[in-house]
Amino acid sequence: MISLFSLLAFSLPAIAAFVHPGALHTTKDLVRIKSHVVNEDEPWSTTWTLLTSSSFARAAYVPTPQKTVYRGYNGVNAENYQYLYRDAAAAYQLALRWLISGDTSYADAAVNILSSWAVTLTAISGTSDRYLASGLYGYQMANAAELMRSYSGWASSNKTATTKMLTNIFAPMNTVFLEDHDGKGDYIFYANWDQCNIASLLAIGIFTDNQTMFDYAIDYARSGPANGALPVFDIANYAEAGSGKTLTQGQEAGRDQGHATLDIMLLGVIAQQAYNQGIDLFATYKNEILNAAEYVGKYNVGYSVPYTPYESYEGDQTVISATSRGNIRPGFELISAHYGQLKRLNSSWSDAYRDMVNANSTSGVEGGGGNYATTSGGFDSLGFGTLVYRLS
Repeated sequence: MISLFSLLAFSLPAIAAFVHPGALHTTKDLVRIKSHVVNEDEPWSTTWTLLTSSSFARAAYVPTPQKTVYRGYNGVNAENYQYLYRDAAAAYQLALRWLISGDTSYADAAVNILSSWAVTLTAISGTSDRYLASGLYGYQMANAAELMRSYSGWASSNKTATTKMLTNIFAPMNTVFLEDHDGKGDYIFYANWDQCNIASLLAIGIFTDNQTMFDYAIDYARSGPANGALPVFDIANYAEAGSGKTLTQGQEAGRDQGHATLDIMLLGVIAQQAYNQGIDLFATYKNEILNAAEYVGKYNVGYSVPYTPYESYEGDQTVISATSRGNIRPGFELISAHYGQLKRLNSSWSDAYRDMVNANSTSGVEGGGGNYATTSGGFDSLGFGTLVYRLS
């Protein structure tokens, strides 16, 4: 693993070429998406309508940047991180709307969000929850920036300010958390904490052409010491009777299903960003991410799965948790698209969970920020996967 010296290296010039755009989406993806929208193909057309009707995808959207973002009440400062997750969702949705429609009013609104935060934000604070903010909103803001990088209307000074914000505020927090875990040890925090910070470093590394940052995140995902790294996340593997497929019990199965599904969403984000730069984390450890998604998907659509007792930092988890079972969370469109549609692997339970989530939407497709809960959980995923990931 790269150590804390990498914080210094993160400020160095790029040492290798990246594909751009190349975080969650590539040029090839955007051509495919636009073709489906122009041809009014379903279900892409319905998802496009859902996106264009979003209050976060309007050209008149006004951001609310904060000097210091607080997540987790520390007894002094009230939480205000809702401004950041709403604006991150808006920047992404507006960027997509511009790239698909060609209307620069949406591009101007997207870069206004990014630039406003870049010249205002100085710190992210609060309790340990501040590291959830650095991870979740770091990957989201960086993805929006990556989509906007080619826009000629984005002033170079503001683009530079956005680069500095991501590099000097988000990325150091991502790295400090992964290496120090807020001084509490590698196994105190559940998997999603590591995963969102890995996702953030990958996205920021791509946007800023920082190979050192990108490589650090890839290395951590493959072989890191804590719960979010793939080899530690894998608690147990089971051969499913009948299909012969592997079901992988993940690290948060005994905690609750809200977080178990969050883990899969974040692992999808991590792997998609790596894949678009030529690294196939989806295939790592014999398709571990698919195997974990199948386990979570099967249980959350109502079927039993085997379980191995797990000793978490909160105590012994002797049975799989039924808390939030059937949780509705976007993110499985990406999993199903990559494994089931692109690689033609058996993703039946991931598909079933995807379909359950979509069936619970008024439009029957995967939405994004603003289409689910109004609190932070509804904004953890950038969403709109039926539009941006589905292949067939």
